[in-house]
Amino acid sequence: MENLTIQTVPTANMIGMAVSLIVAVGLPVALCIFVCRKTKARISGFFIGAATFILFALILEQILHTAVFAAAGTALTGNIWLYALYGGLAAGLFEETGRYLAMKLCMKKTLSKQNAILYGVGHGGIEAILLVGMNCISNLLLSVSINSGQLGMLLPMAGLDQNVTQQLMTQLEVLSITPAWQFYMAGVERVSAIIFHISASYLVYLAVKKKKISWYLLAVLAHFLLDAITVVTAAYLPILAVEGILLAFCVGLASVIWRMYHREPVSAGI
Repeated sequence: MENLTIQTVPTANMIGMAVSLIVAVGLPVALCIFVCRKTKARISGFFIGAATFILFALILEQILHTAVFAAAGTALTGNIWLYALYGGLAAGLFEETGRYLAMKLCMKKTLSKQNAILYGVGHGGIEAILLVGMNCISNLLLSVSINSGQLGMLLPMAGLDQNVTQQLMTQLEVLSITPAWQFYMAGVERVSAIIFHISASYLVYLAVKKKKISWYLLAVLAHFLLDAITVVTAAYLPILAVEGILLAFCVGLASVIWRMYHREPVSAGI
């Protein structure tokens, strides 16, 4: 145990983690406040969006993944194209169906375009907080432990055997050797994701309001493309290129949604 050592985590890396944490947590909160004040949207939309993401993406979709991966094994995970097809389709169907049902049932009396936007902030915001914000907090705490020399005392107390400890130390070393700029990419990715969830929420809102399933299918297609493109490009391109493509995709979709949103009259709900 005493032979296990690890480099200290550079301050630049920790700053990158902190910035991504601020984006992952601060951006959803700031958007929620802004949308509520600017449009008089109901705060309930934010929490309905957050709860829907947790139920459909983190619980129901993960149950499907467990069953599918157990059955298909490396035949699916080992083929980047099949994996992208499956992952994109699963994410699109689960999240957009959840979005549709939430607006149809839980927001039946309050659904309006401004409440739909706030729903998107909640849906994308809780994803950012749970998937990136919590991870950044964990990495920052570990980094402080490494730099203060406390990690060596904590590992033996955890009761880990030597092999597991070695694996953990290898994972922790990534915090030290990863270039600082890469820690900012988590924040950039969340910006893209939140932009997308707001856009998709408006499309599903149109499906419910206009009673046209084609808008829902368009949201599923957009979600499928976003996730599939992420998987494929991540396998062949540098992370900067991947994040640039995703941001361009989301901003392009949002620009279309922005024009549609402002052409529609403000409504109190349906």
